[in-house]
Amino acid sequence: MIKRHRYLGEIEGLLSRFPVVGIVGARQVGKTTLAKQLSARDWKTVTWFDLEDPRHLARLTDPMLAMQDLEGLVVIDEIQRQPELFPVLRVLSDRPQTPARFLILGSASPHMLRQSSESLAGRIAYLELDGFAPDEVGVDQLTRLWIRGGFPRSFLAGSDRESFEWRLEFIRTFLERDLPQLGISIPATTVRRLWTMLAHSHGQIWNASAFARNFGMADTTIRRYLDVLTSTFVVRQLQPWHENLKKRQVKSPKIFLADTGLLHALLNLAGLEDVEGHPQVGASWEGFAAEIVRTRLGARRDECFFWATHAGAEIDLIVVRGKLRLGFEFKRTVAPSVTRSICTAQNDLSLDRIDVVYAGDTNYPLAERIRALPLARVFEDLDPLG
Repeated sequence: MIKRHRYLGEIEGLLSRFPVVGIVGARQVGKTTLAKQLSARDWKTVTWFDLEDPRHLARLTDPMLAMQDLEGLVVIDEIQRQPELFPVLRVLSDRPQTPARFLILGSASPHMLRQSSESLAGRIAYLELDGFAPDEVGVDQLTRLWIRGGFPRSFLAGSDRESFEWRLEFIRTFLERDLPQLGISIPATTVRRLWTMLAHSHGQIWNASAFARNFGMADTTIRRYLDVLTSTFVVRQLQPWHENLKKRQVKSPKIFLADTGLLHALLNLAGLEDVEGHPQVGASWEGFAAEIVRTRLGARRDECFFWATHAGAEIDLIVVRGKLRLGFEFKRTVAPSVTRSICTAQNDLSLDRIDVVYAGDTNYPLAERIRALPLARVFEDLDPLG
């Protein structure tokens, strides 16, 4: 079992400040395992409710009666199955001295988030759990992490074939069981087709009209389907950055599949050789590298953007916190260079620094405030945000 110390520290900090903490993320990303690692720490008592277990559901027939006398840590797994628990948690979290802390785990359906935001405003903090990162599995496992993705069972599988088969089964189960359980009534074949089309558009700017024409649907409908995949953490939308410039700037988000292992499975790419021979290899590596950079910086997703103009200037990732603006370009090459687009972005956006993240192994300056940064050295040479 891989200990996820970074997340454990974050959750413990949140539990010290909030009576309720929610761990959200895709199915099978390791939420339950992480909660078990946390519960094995210095808690006097731990009570666990798994809402997929009929016995636990029976115990919560009267939730107030079941939980009002509990102390220590109370874990509620698959919380989206019982949204009526949120008002009860509000009452319990408002008690003097808060005898219990509540850790809720869920796959983040829109209904779940709406219920919690209405009932637990000011009482709950969320932590989004991602797949494995290089600091958890080792930098020497970068290629394996890229090809297989960060889902624990996919990454830890005995072979590439077993990993690939697990991901195919995950996709089938997600479409046929998980989405309906979240109250999302979209035909599985429709979502599978959209998901696959998004895989072929990974790293590209979202064009709702083009997708809508392919499906014979309204733009608003296809946008709703995209939001469903985003809210269940299998797709990510990187928003555009806007500057007060006399240039036409792109206003639509870029779309990335959240996990490169799932991306490769949807593209039917079983191993490294298959990925390297596919037209999406560069986009796959860009999304993978960008997520590693964001993780290392500790940047929230709402602090991350891309920038592009209709004239062709662009920067792959901008991280903005306060007055600090950091730019990142991602190049799957061993010899990166400073392009006109990089210089334009640096000047127009007043970026403090640009790192060109590449596939080599040496950190060196390319120009003033621009350096080449190997992906394998991100966790060594890139400082987290303060």
